[in-house]
Amino acid sequence: MPDRAPQPVDRQLPTDEARDLISLVRDIAQREIAPKAAEEEDAGRFPREIFGLLSESGLLGLPYDSEHGGGDQPYEVYLQVLEELAAARLTVGLGVSVHSLACHALANYGTKEQQVEHLPDMLGGGLLGAYCLSEPASGSDAASLRTKAVRDGDSWVLTGTKAWITHGGVADFCTVLARTGGEGARGITAFLVPGDAEGLSAAVPEKKMGMKGSPTAQVHFDGVRIDDSRRIGEEGQGFAIALSALDSGRLGIAACAVGVAQAALDEAVAYATGREQFGRPIADFQGLRFMLADMATRIEAGRSLYLTAARLRDAGRPFARQAAMAKLFCTDTAMQVTVDAVQVLGGYGYTADFPVERYMREAKVLQIVEGTNQIQRMVIARHLAGPESR
Repeated sequence: MPDRAPQPVDRQLPTDEARDLISLVRDIAQREIAPKAAEEEDAGRFPREIFGLLSESGLLGLPYDSEHGGGDQPYEVYLQVLEELAAARLTVGLGVSVHSLACHALANYGTKEQQVEHLPDMLGGGLLGAYCLSEPASGSDAASLRTKAVRDGDSWVLTGTKAWITHGGVADFCTVLARTGGEGARGITAFLVPGDAEGLSAAVPEKKMGMKGSPTAQVHFDGVRIDDSRRIGEEGQGFAIALSALDSGRLGIAACAVGVAQAALDEAVAYATGREQFGRPIADFQGLRFMLADMATRIEAGRSLYLTAARLRDAGRPFARQAAMAKLFCTDTAMQVTVDAVQVLGGYGYTADFPVERYMREAKVLQIVEGTNQIQRMVIARHLAGPESR
């Protein structure tokens, strides 16, 4: 029914190279990703070949140094790439964000030797990463994790279970946070674990409301032995490394949320301008026009919020508070906008014939991953009023 093609987002990009990059991403999204998204999500198919194409196109390592195979792009550009990918298919956009998160520890805290050995394949060699922090009994309270790494000579032996791991069972490498010392945050260390390590296995993927094409699974470490050369940073530094990664990762989720919301708005506008009732397009009715206006305003506000945080990051300034605000606002926006898009389409919006019902199901998880929105409110409040009194 929709007969009005959505207009591309008018982006403010810092360089001609960035504009060319966005054009490349839009071409890949429209040609390779979007046409198969609904069918493959319904079938629960993970598009590994798309991640191979993105790697070949230089899109899996955009925010990292070119010295090791990255794209040397500022975060404000990288996030807009994520937004474009997520608008085409969230499984792909969020997958690229998680991969970038998995590379963060080594790229920012690894030794020069570690970076030379591993980063080229991680950033541009076709590999795909997973980030292993959450556990069955420690999600929001990540500092209480129980997976252990015990030193044995020049090696470490990892034992435990991670939960809710994106790319669980398909990742080529995992950044793993494990307990090497006492209780609390100071007893945690980061490790780079090969995806085919002996003793590493994944459970059957979770059956989810949305993002069915993105495998989310428990990952088991049954005496996984790795060399000390795969320890990232100092012993006990792992939790600080994890928090640093999550500040950046939250911006990735914010950008993906804006992408999903933009896709839902585009679909709603196309439907409203093509669907007629009472002899005129339903877009003529004020109640619906105001709804579309509110949706568009929330999206623009969310985009501005994540870009402001990204520019702080690019300038080397603190951005944790703004990242939490962006993740909170953009994911709440995605939820509201996708619900409204279903309402605009009425009965059609509730069917799988149109993608807005899928967008609504997918938006929900964005309010949960990489720190629930309740956690984001706690983070913001701490920046404003200091730590909670005990």
